[in-house]
Amino acid sequence: MSSRSVAPFSSRDAVVCRGVGKTWAPATPRAHEALREIDLDVAPGEFIVLLGPSGCGKSTMLYLIAGLEDTTAGELWSFGDRVEQPSPERSLIFQEASLFPWLSVGQNVAFGLSIAGMASDERRGIVRQALQRVGLLEAIDKRPHELSGGMRQRVAVARALAMQPRVLLMDEPFAALDVQTRARMQSFLLDVWQASGASVLFVTHHIDEAIALADRVVVFTARPGRIKTIVPVGLSRPRDPFSRETEALRRHLTAQLRDEVDRAFAEQETVMA
Repeated sequence: MSSRSVAPFSSRDAVVCRGVGKTWAPATPRAHEALREIDLDVAPGEFIVLLGPSGCGKSTMLYLIAGLEDTTAGELWSFGDRVEQPSPERSLIFQEASLFPWLSVGQNVAFGLSIAGMASDERRGIVRQALQRVGLLEAIDKRPHELSGGMRQRVAVARALAMQPRVLLMDEPFAALDVQTRARMQSFLLDVWQASGASVLFVTHHIDEAIALADRVVVFTARPGRIKTIVPVGLSRPRDPFSRETEALRRHLTAQLRDEVDRAFAEQETVMA
């Protein structure tokens, strides 16, 4: 238990971070501090975007919340419970869809349910419902290689939704997609999120994507990642990317990131020198 005083929080919050830090390979010559003193509260059903330069610990933050890695400082809770291990209530979607190529779409979506020991009849119904929600029910018997990149990511979302998570963690899931497909996937994700009621923490490097999706944008500093500022996005959805309000937000976020990106590049050049 950390000796740092912990600010009060609600046990109803989807995610609570208090003084969270992460150092990789501590007490070794390869020690690398990724995160430092992260304080963050995420409300149920809230869409949070984590924005920052490369290497600032955004993905590490998701791994900690997912319970895939342990913190080296601070405390993490989700709906009043300490985060100490993975849970089906917190699903992580990676940049690559990570589907099993030898399984059909339906079998991929059912994988977690099968591991959990759910009966096949119940499993089949949930899989069909999840694929229906992402518009891919007709692809249930196809293999991943028969699908486009955007469709594979929709299958990954369906697989996560099948576990009925209360928190959906997304690590740059649209980074490999072309601009047009990416825009369609953003719209699709917002529809799925609103229907599911889950809280979302979404990592991106793209300011326009952050503005399109977020209720709040959490801007990280360069390594070690700390929260530099949290920017509310009080615009109704769908958002006009060319509106005066959107342009003002774009300028503000760009200004917040500029120094951090410069610092990150300077550090990389120092390491390489």
